[in-house]
Parts: sequence; structure tokens; C-alpha cells
Amino acid sequence: MKNSVLHFTKMLVADAAERNKQPILDVLKSYLPAATSTKVLEIASGTGQHVSHFAEHLPDITWQPSDITHAYLQSISAHIQHKKLTNVLPPIKVDITTPLEQWSLQDLKPETYDMIYNSNMVHISPWETSQGLFKAAGYLLKKDGVLFMYGPFKINGLLTPESNIRFNEYLISQDVRWGVRDIVDLEKLAQENGLKLEKMVDMPANNKSVIFRKYTS
Repeated sequence: MKNSVLHFTKMLVADAAERNKQPILDVLKSYLPAATSTKVLEIASGTGQHVSHFAEHLPDITWQPSDITHAYLQSISAHIQHKKLTNVLPPIKVDITTPLEQWSLQDLKPETYDMIYNSNMVHISPWETSQGLFKAAGYLLKKDGVLFMYGPFKINGLLTPESNIRFNEYLISQDVRWGVRDIVDLEKLAQENGLKLEKMVDMPANNKSVIFRKYTS
């Protein structure tokens, strides 16, 4: 009982993640191969609510969560233990801006993962995190693999609605290196790393799911 209480106290819960986890899963499922060999790497797992929810509903898939923040790594572990998930690997500390060889990822071979999942990271971090994310995707994804991103995005310089404009202004006021990223700029990173934009899906709360796929040739 004491251990259960300890795990619960470390388990962080974000209201937004609780609201959006199912709508994201509904889209995510369309891009995951239905095979027990399927492997997904999550970059910036945050509280762990997403990966634990996805893993609970897609038990045949192996999930590798990661984050840079110690409190989040503890929370991810707590969510995994709380749901008694056996298809989620222990979370690892990853700084997406560092070279891949410095990661503590067990398997750093090229073309290892079917999907890299990343939610609500690139707009609350410097541009270097976007660069690192696409570089990792280009190296770690299998041919035809998917980089699945979720969050607010500009399209050709246009950001809508007004609430997202205010949100972007707030982000920049917190750190001038932050801000909602433009799909056009992300497409350039994708092309540099062997990926292409496949689809954008409108989501609740003025967010989007954005799917990039690795070239097959």
C-alpha cells in the first residue's frame, strides 16, 4: 500500500492532456501498423498521460516514452505502474538537442521505429528542438515510418483563431526563442531529413495533428 501511495503522489495530471488524449488516439490509430513488432518512440512525454492511455488501448504495440525533466520521468513511471502496463518501456531521459549517440536509448540503430510521437513541444522550446526532432526522425524511423506531431501551428504565416494569436504572444513574452511554429518551416526540416508532409487533421481546442512520413526511396 505504501508503494502505491508513493507512485500516486508522483503521478502528475494535466487537464489539457486528459481532454485531448482520446481525440489524438482516434487519429493516431490510423497511422500505426497492427503488428506486435510495432515500436513507437515518444519525445517529450510530459506527465505520461498520453503514452499510458495509448498503450492501454493499443496493447500489442511497444512504447518508449522519454523526457528531459526528472519530475516528468517520475510521473511517466507512476502512470505506467498505476495502469499496470507491460507494453511500455521505462522512460528515458532525452535532450532532443543533443547528438543521438548521447541518448540513453537502448536501440539507436537506424530505421528502428515505426512512429515518433511528439505533442506540444516545439512551440514551448527553442527552434533547436524542432531541428533535433526531425533529425532524430530521419535517422530512427523505418522507411515509410511516421513522425506524428500535435499542437498549434501556423500555416503559411497565418495563425488562427484569435486565441492562438494571444497564446503565441504569451509564449514569446515568456521566452523570445519560443512561439508557434509554421508548417512551412517544419516542412523544410522534413525535406532535409528525408520526410514529407502527408496530412494535417483539425483537432479540438484549435490544435492540429500533423503527419510527416519518411520517404520510401
